[in-house]
Amino acid sequence: MDSSHSTKESSGDIPIAMTDSKSSKTSPPPVVAETTKKTKKTSKQPPVSRWKRCLGVVDIILRICAIAAALAAATAMATTSQQLPFFTQFFQFKADYNDLPAFTFFVIANAMAGAYLVLSLPFSFVCIVRPHIIGARLMLLVFDTIAVPLVTAAASAAASIVYLAHNGNSDANWVAICQQFNDFCQRVSGAVVASFITALIFVLLVIVSAVALRRN
Repeated sequence: MDSSHSTKESSGDIPIAMTDSKSSKTSPPPVVAETTKKTKKTSKQPPVSRWKRCLGVVDIILRICAIAAALAAATAMATTSQQLPFFTQFFQFKADYNDLPAFTFFVIANAMAGAYLVLSLPFSFVCIVRPHIIGARLMLLVFDTIAVPLVTAAASAAASIVYLAHNGNSDANWVAICQQFNDFCQRVSGAVVASFITALIFVLLVIVSAVALRRN
């Protein structure tokens, strides 16, 4: 009898010890707390990267628009030429962009700006894929800042010539030629407007790059 009671007591003590060992093995709750802290920290990062990706999308859209405007300005100016139907034995009345150095500089500057914008598209795409990268964004900011005065100077120089072609200057005895060369003046004026649009887009690109770098 005593032996049976002792065996029952010993057999009853075994599961209690086993439950204690199981409870001791499944005790570490601090790991769960640490993982929840980590998830909270990581959950704060996606909004910043999403914001930078949005800026990258805006950047590449502006660059495509600037490419169209710059190449349109350069092409319109470079193909501008008009010859009047009447001429004499010694004179031929013809207007060409090569006749004025300001128009030649205009074509070169806008062509350079368009070529740079095409080459900058891969770097702008990298800023979308990797929004936290700094080197590509800083390089775009530097070259965009250089392009702003270049395109603005070319557009301003051409605009002054277009103004004289439309209105002339009585003090210098410069006669307005747009009454005779109407098609020439219209194409040149359109090219100047497209160039100013390109300069404005470059200013917006500088602002976008500066905001993206500031949020780093």
